[in-house]
Amino acid sequence: MKTPKSLTLLIVALIAWAGASAQDMIITKSADTLRCKIREVGTDEIKYTLPDYPPDVLFVMDAAKITSAIFETGQVMDFIDEMNNPFNYADQNKNAIKVDFLSPVTGNTTFAYERSIQPGQSWEATLGIIGLGADPNDLDPRGAFAKFGMKFIKSPDFYLKGMRYAHILKGAYVKPEIGFGFHRKYDEMYYYDSWPYANNRNRDDYYSLIIQVVLGKQWVINDVFLFDFFGGVGFGFDDGYGNYHYGWAITPDIPMSFSAGLKIGVLF
Repeated sequence: MKTPKSLTLLIVALIAWAGASAQDMIITKSADTLRCKIREVGTDEIKYTLPDYPPDVLFVMDAAKITSAIFETGQVMDFIDEMNNPFNYADQNKNAIKVDFLSPVTGNTTFAYERSIQPGQSWEATLGIIGLGADPNDLDPRGAFAKFGMKFIKSPDFYLKGMRYAHILKGAYVKPEIGFGFHRKYDEMYYYDSWPYANNRNRDDYYSLIIQVVLGKQWVINDVFLFDFFGGVGFGFDDGYGNYHYGWAITPDIPMSFSAGLKIGVLF
């Protein structure tokens, strides 16, 4: 049985129309949708043709401008900036144990643990043991403080293709932080005619709470050692005395807190 010529032409026309209407889509970061035919996908760019132009005219778009590509088959390919691509940091240590290098001199010993969440972001928890350090004034302090903060590592001011962080935990950062502390200690020892006047010394309790913004910079050496220099300022609340609370200082007249230090540590 022969197929009528008109039916054959109709089938050919339908196939050609279906082929022409089948399109890929490129979704850009500005939420625009570009209907096209994707010809090539590279690390840094994607090449495509447009239906309104001859098929031999090839267009190119930077991959950094693309969120995803949807092929006519329904497959979806997501694009991630090389700067924020976790695959680029898969071989790096993302955890660190640190100690505040000068804390024993100030009457405490402070430890910190930092863990990377994603490129450019990590969280850090700090524990200070008050009394585990120098006590030149014979105050016999005992207590502890804890701090928790989210660290946001500064990204470059401009980007180049293939650019990434030198290390996932390295760089200048800003860290919103909250902390709470408690300790007990004796009153200051007073001297009169070169003799210490220590009668009726009281042992008082001291509570404190801080909400700070910490600025710092962290250096990483050979993916093994790190140095973290920081300083923080914010709001501080205590019993009203205004005092040095070992992990931070709070001013007596206005509720402000200050902290600073140098941490050294190892990565794993």
